[in-house]
Amino acid sequence: MPLKEPIKHCKNCGAAVVYRLPDDGDTKLRAVCTTCSSVHYENPLNVVGTLPVWQEQVLLCKRNIEPRFGLWTLPSGFMELGETLQEGAARETQEEAGAQFKVLDLFTVTSVVNVGQVHFYYRAELLSSVFDPGFETQEARLFHESEIPWDLLAFRTVKETLTRFFADRKKGAFALHQIDLQ
Repeated sequence: MPLKEPIKHCKNCGAAVVYRLPDDGDTKLRAVCTTCSSVHYENPLNVVGTLPVWQEQVLLCKRNIEPRFGLWTLPSGFMELGETLQEGAARETQEEAGAQFKVLDLFTVTSVVNVGQVHFYYRAELLSSVFDPGFETQEARLFHESEIPWDLLAFRTVKETLTRFFADRKKGAFALHQIDLQ
């Protein structure tokens, strides 16, 4: 089953495309234009965000949009063209939480194969416990580890990131985690 609706028309000339092996020796079926022979590649989307920390607490945002309306997540979203991973993570944190923070190191890289996404989370140090969430967030709130609403987390990538964060914090050292989810 395809991850999303197949491409039907060429982005360059508007003609119909067919899925076939391109003439260049590629080994995957691609959308190839029947008129201008342009090959259209379908690649994973990047999701970028932060794991913001204030003293012993982490910041979570309650979603005000679908998917997963009303559930908790780390501030994150789709990376935009023209920005780096870190710039995208910072923008999403500002948009969703209205937080003042400093971005630290890249913490998790998670391949979510079944939806064609790669999620990148940076650790972040909050500079204030005051938040001004944007329209995508119902509430931005700090949680101690024992208060995390594990059953109300919006995405598995968030649960995996938080689990590794608390384990690393107990060890006293943070590592870069690469995670594969199906």
